[in-house]
Amino acid sequence: MSHLDADALPPNAVLPAGRKNRVSPKKLLLSKWTAVAPLHKEEHFVVIRVIEPEPPDAPIETVELEAIHSRRTFMLSWRELTDSGRWRQGWV
Repeated sequence: MSHLDADALPPNAVLPAGRKNRVSPKKLLLSKWTAVAPLHKEEHFVVIRVIEPEPPDAPIETVELEAIHSRRTFMLSWRELTDSGRWRQGWV
């Protein structure tokens, strides 16, 4: 596994260090993300699957992201997407 709605800011806005992206696990499917530091020369990703927890009433923990150019996929804790030092919501 690789590690990898900001508050109505313009898409190219730089958030201060330590700032959290606002992310709802219920709205993750097909959301777009940009890695602040490219992973394997890839920076644009889309959430292609939200992993359903066992039991079904448990909270969502994991998502599957796909790199736009290579189509490479990997699993990631959805909470990692809240780290604005690593991820920006949207393709910026």
